[in-house]
Amino acid sequence: MILGDPIGEGNTAIIYLYENRIVKVFKDHLPDTESAYEANKQRIAYACGLPVPKVLDVRKIDGKQAIIMEYIEGKTLGELFFKDLERAEHYISKSIDIQLKIHLIHLKSLEFMSEKLLRELENSPHLDKSHKEVLIKKLHSIAYEKRLCHGDFHLLNLIMSDDKVTIIDWVDASAGDIRADVCRTYLLYADLSLEVAELYLRLYCEKSGLLKEEILQWLPILAGARLTKNVPSEIAEGLLEIVNTYCMGDLGGKNDYE
Repeated sequence: MILGDPIGEGNTAIIYLYENRIVKVFKDHLPDTESAYEANKQRIAYACGLPVPKVLDVRKIDGKQAIIMEYIEGKTLGELFFKDLERAEHYISKSIDIQLKIHLIHLKSLEFMSEKLLRELENSPHLDKSHKEVLIKKLHSIAYEKRLCHGDFHLLNLIMSDDKVTIIDWVDASAGDIRADVCRTYLLYADLSLEVAELYLRLYCEKSGLLKEEILQWLPILAGARLTKNVPSEIAEGLLEIVNTYCMGDLGGKNDYE
């Protein structure tokens, strides 16, 4: 299979368009189970009736793991957002309607969010022992229903085709707390613009009935877990500041995330 030039690249994979199908070829540093792991999550989301590209095959291509899936033609809501910032609220509102549909699904067949976050916190090279202990204690203290969470939900993972929106990139999906999923999106948008992040959070709360405080209780946990990712140094500094603020408050009194 001669794939030609890639149409995109991320931290974990290179994306190709081949014979009207998407071929996602994983990089060598990942475990051998990565393609099957991600494909299974995408298949579960598809089976739930969500608009998700259908997985067609999982195989090796030139010795590398790959997923072959349905090609969805269109532009991401992120591309549309940046081309027409005056309609920012429209695109974010549209994305929230989709996220709310994801969050309606009760699910236990995926990895539990708490297990995933615990692993990430324990393995974070940026957190010292006391930080990990405080964040893990906080993680274990939060009760929630296990619902489908995308884990990396933002405008660039939503493809607009005519009037239909398709949700891509399910590798971080889990059965977890929808409030954490919203907080994760808020944290990602804050990298771009705090104004955009606050707009998203306000609209989600208005549409869902959840309180801002319920969602932001997850902020220090998610900031700490995200430090296991390959993030730019300036973003890592901001994440550490969130963790430090919470941990100092927890050890010495009330903090800003309660």
